[in-house]
Amino acid sequence: MALLKNLIPYHSPLSLIDTTTSLRQALQIHAHLLTSGAFTHDPSIFNSFLSSLALSSSPPLLSYSHSLLFTSPPHPPSLYTVNSLIRAHSTGPSPHLCFSLYHHLLSLSLSPDNFTFTFVLRSAAACGGLLALAIHGAVTRHGFGLDHHVQSSLIHMYSSLGLVSHAHLIFREIINPDLVTVTSMLAALAESGEVDSAREMFDRMPERDTVSWNAMIAGYVRVGRYKDGLDLFGEMLKQGTKVNESTMVPVLAACAHLGVMDQGKWVHAFIQRNRLRLNVTLGTSLVDMYSKCGSVERAMEVFWSMEERNVFTWNSAISGLAMNGAAEESLRLFELMESQRVTPNGVTFVGLLRGCCVAGLVQEGREIFSLMSDRYKIEPWHEHYGCMIDLLGRAGMLDEAVLFIRNMPIEPHVSAWRALLNSCKMYNNVELGEYAVDKITNVDANNDGAHVLLSNIYADNRNWKGVSSVRERMKEKGVRKEPGCSVIEVHGEVHQFFVRDKLHPRYEEIKSMLGEVNRRLRLAGYQANTKEVLFDIEEEEKEDAISWHSEKLAIALGLIVLEEGVELRIVKNLRVCRDCHDWTKFVSKVFDRKIVVRDRNRFHHFKDGLCSCKDYW
Repeated sequence: MALLKNLIPYHSPLSLIDTTTSLRQALQIHAHLLTSGAFTHDPSIFNSFLSSLALSSSPPLLSYSHSLLFTSPPHPPSLYTVNSLIRAHSTGPSPHLCFSLYHHLLSLSLSPDNFTFTFVLRSAAACGGLLALAIHGAVTRHGFGLDHHVQSSLIHMYSSLGLVSHAHLIFREIINPDLVTVTSMLAALAESGEVDSAREMFDRMPERDTVSWNAMIAGYVRVGRYKDGLDLFGEMLKQGTKVNESTMVPVLAACAHLGVMDQGKWVHAFIQRNRLRLNVTLGTSLVDMYSKCGSVERAMEVFWSMEERNVFTWNSAISGLAMNGAAEESLRLFELMESQRVTPNGVTFVGLLRGCCVAGLVQEGREIFSLMSDRYKIEPWHEHYGCMIDLLGRAGMLDEAVLFIRNMPIEPHVSAWRALLNSCKMYNNVELGEYAVDKITNVDANNDGAHVLLSNIYADNRNWKGVSSVRERMKEKGVRKEPGCSVIEVHGEVHQFFVRDKLHPRYEEIKSMLGEVNRRLRLAGYQANTKEVLFDIEEEEKEDAISWHSEKLAIALGLIVLEEGVELRIVKNLRVCRDCHDWTKFVSKVFDRKIVVRDRNRFHHFKDGLCSCKDYW
């Protein structure tokens, strides 16, 4: 109670309530204010108390202040007090409550101001629907249509709802938009995927702040232009613009998607050097980056060092372990997650089931799938069903996989049939493969992956007529196979290769290195696996065709440029073929290199002629 003695002299409950105040302490302060008569005699104390509770960043205190406002308050609340509650709810878990507060404000004959509408519009962006149009109408009726802060909020609201044309209309009506308004329009364009238009606006801006740079970087990352995002971050640093935690999250996401761990490590060091606060979001981004760059050890170091973790942090760690082949560790981490009373969500179980898939843990996968619905009452998504079909199919239980599909309570998605088709490829089941492709093309006629997999199945059986028929069908429908593309980071620079790529400036060196590698591998016992080559051509021509796959070109460059003992890290957009997998195992042994390859499905850690996937992928 010593805390309460200073209440009356300082006349400000605001000084007593902060982010560390518990609900119990708030109740004590409230009781003292009632018994001392402060509430009765001074409306400003009552209003300050409610505002302080609302703005404390504590959900229980916000809920308590909300209930006090509607349960016989000793004085009518001020506009500032109601605005404080609207502001707190607009960024909280229940933004819809802002609208009841807005109507309450009107019922008290209080006139909303520009701050009221700024916060209510933020809530409308989160809630959507016809509320957005109704609030815009209220803005106009109350005369705040020309307020720059309100205009920025309108632009943000419409862009969040996917109505970028509406945001454009508002922006064009502004005669002299300020930095905040221009940044809002820039963010609207970037968030909607119109990054080139956003960049034009960004380049024309006479001044830019951190928010402007962050919006542009995040926009590039959102549409998959990761290298552009990293390049812009480099420009931001050269300009001397202050960075914050919000800058680093999309930058780390770009590093994760490109698999450029050297740059990711530099970003991590930059965060530490500049003492940026490792909040939950930033910490989770680091865990995700290291996981997707194939360094589970570093990912878990960050994970265990974090003071606070949420379900997204646990999900990143669990998925990271799973995709890197550490399925048992991901299951143990899930048990720890449960013991710490962190409630898992659907994403948690996708990660766990994928881990069971890549490790062939059929029984564990069944248990996880049952646990999800039985204990946590989570309705399975298409991804969960796809994982279970993949798990059963990879284990050779094709009949059970088909039965599982037929018993699904929802219409099977393309991912379900694709999982079955993958298994048909593994076990060379032509009839079931044709059935799966038929189901896939009924839903997605232009699915290139399904056609290619069926061609591979036919090629494995030397059914060249079947291969030709698939190719003709693809030609008729205008279906093009996605080209294989591999990326390697060398001394902070990203190098990209396609099949038979001759455009690299060091092509002649790469060609020579590939010849030397293949010569040494053959001496060590390597034999090219040409089964997946789709043409009825001579064996020598097939070997030449697979010798120029994109990951082989990337590995050859790595062997030329990177010092002995340095790990090679490759990211490929497609599944690694059987020959490239065998070839890389031999390279890891003959050249004594650790090689990490991230393909479409998982990570492969090659060392001493072995792979972490144990040839099961």
